[in-house]
Amino acid sequence: MSTKSNATSANAAKNAAIHAANISGQDAIALLKADHREVSDMFKQFEELGDRAKASKQKLVEKICKSLIAHTQIEEEIFYPAVRAEVKDADDMMDEAVVEHQAAKDLIQQLQEMDPDEDLYDAKVKVLGEEIEHHVKEEEEEMFPKARKSGLDMKALGQEMAQRKQEILSTL
Repeated sequence: MSTKSNATSANAAKNAAIHAANISGQDAIALLKADHREVSDMFKQFEELGDRAKASKQKLVEKICKSLIAHTQIEEEIFYPAVRAEVKDADDMMDEAVVEHQAAKDLIQQLQEMDPDEDLYDAKVKVLGEEIEHHVKEEEEEMFPKARKSGLDMKALGQEMAQRKQEILSTL
């Protein structure tokens, strides 16, 4: 590995550690909302890229996919089960969220196997962004307020989620 690559890897690890330290003090909902904003910003960046910016598009899509994979996994492993256990009549809402995650995962997998030159690449990124936007709106307007009122320890949940997220990202 070259010195430049080592420096890049070291910087990436340092940035991940700083990010983990910053988010470990957040509660679960703040962490998830921060993820939502970050991914939304990346989708906006993608839209601004020109047709010939294939390499930039591919790098950005890889980043979007990794972020979404980690986000959906911490929600499904930690947040959703906690909410399901504490929020009365949450089953339908949680089931819908899991189905929405699966639809996103299917598009993520397709995008990860595609080249930006292929037909429908940009369209799939756009549809993924629209699906995520819809999902985020439902979480933030319906699920999060109910979860907040449930009495869950959002700080402890946030710390557990931040730690798990870092573990997941280190494997992607």
